[in-house]
Amino acid sequence: MQKSLAEVSYFRNFIFGVEDSLVSTVGLLAGVAIGGMPRETIFLTGVVLIFVEAISMAAGSFLSESSAEEYASQQERNTQRSKLSALVMFVSYFVSGFIPLAPYLLFATSEAFWISIGASLVSLFVLGAISAHLSKIHIIKNALRMAFIGGLAIAVGTLVGHMFVV
Repeated sequence: MQKSLAEVSYFRNFIFGVEDSLVSTVGLLAGVAIGGMPRETIFLTGVVLIFVEAISMAAGSFLSESSAEEYASQQERNTQRSKLSALVMFVSYFVSGFIPLAPYLLFATSEAFWISIGASLVSLFVLGAISAHLSKIHIIKNALRMAFIGGLAIAVGTLVGHMFVV
């Protein structure tokens, strides 16, 4: 069954929001943590990132979705679908960001570092599995792809943090 443009837009924004939030947040937190910052600084950095990026991603979603709709129709459009897409992006990014951040509130930095990365990788795997299930494609292959690609980005954050330890 063919999905509507609205359904595709909401699905895309949900997947993008969750994936980007998990990867960006854990990558930043890991990089800052490995740089030896205090737990309070790591937590504050994560909270600021989540708030700023959730708003930024929602704004980007709204602007790109409405621009694409206007481009496709060659006329100004009602932006209701773009607003809903932006809301999906905001909520998915905002909520997901707290998955890698929560360990820094609950554990010492050395433990939180690994728990945050592990929770993010598991969440990426689950996101890939859910996405595949809804898309009716190979679940394990898609889940592993999501976790692997996200894991590469997480590794970059960790590596950069390690390279610039003062």
